Amino acid sequence: MNISPFFRNLRSAYESELDDLRFDSEGHDVLRQRLAQRRKELAFLLQMMALSPEMVAVVLHQGLTFKSPAMMEHLLSLAPEDFPDWDALAEAVHLAPWTNELVQAIRKEPMGDWFLTVAAALEYMHHKPASAPARIHDPEDEVEEDLEPEMNPLDAEEENVARKREEAGADWMVEQGFDRKD
Repeated sequence: MNISPFFRNLRSAYESELDDLRFDSEGHDVLRQRLAQRRKELAFLLQMMALSPEMVAVVLHQGLTFKSPAMMEHLLSLAPEDFPDWDALAEAVHLAPWTNELVQAIRKEPMGDWFLTVAAALEYMHHKPASAPARIHDPEDEVEEDLEPEMNPLDAEEENVARKREEAGADWMVEQGFDRKD
């Protein structure tokens, strides 16, 4: 599976976001409660969908299933400016009934359809073992990462843009009073 630099960067950020939500300070699994809280905060979170889509995409976690893996895998290879319209992609995605109100609110936003495309791709990667990042840090993984083929200049530029977008999102969160996530 060919994953664009845009989705490679967001994949790890999305997994980190889910991991951050999963456990409380006492080690209890509180993911369900924290996701419910995030869903109630959607109106506020929508301000971040362009800068930190991974932080907003968690509101749809476990609410999407995929009817066309081929279409989703093709999506993962695309740059953001090449995404299909949400209406075309929606044929490949089944939305759980509880997501209807969230999706309607998201689609009212100027970048709502773009965001839904990103959220669907992140959720697809989360459930795809072959593309899911390792959960446990293994020093040997770093060696393998160093052996990846060199990126062409366009991929490097796209990765740089994605990194800047992530940094801008983190800066915005700090301005809102949150601690920087490093």
